[in-house]
Amino acid sequence: MNSDLDIAFKEAFSQISKLEEAVAPDIMLKFYAYYKQANFGSNLPFDGETDVRNAFKINAWMQIKDMSSNEAKKEYIKLANSVLNNNK
Repeated sequence: MNSDLDIAFKEAFSQISKLEEAVAPDIMLKFYAYYKQANFGSNLPFDGETDVRNAFKINAWMQIKDMSSNEAKKEYIKLANSVLNNNK
């Protein structure tokens, strides 16, 4: 059974995924980190051969590695609402 938080998280992810306008790279890194933390926790993949783009993504994720899954979902939703409200 999905909680209200899970439903809101999935809806926020869906809305952000449908955006046609570009979102600033630093905001996209936050989305990436919150999404990964919400879904995978602190199981950070790092093979030592990561390209620069993926290194930025992993670094963003590492910065929130102690955040709980639920807190990451809440932060993702807040960020999504902020971006979506600015794009109206």
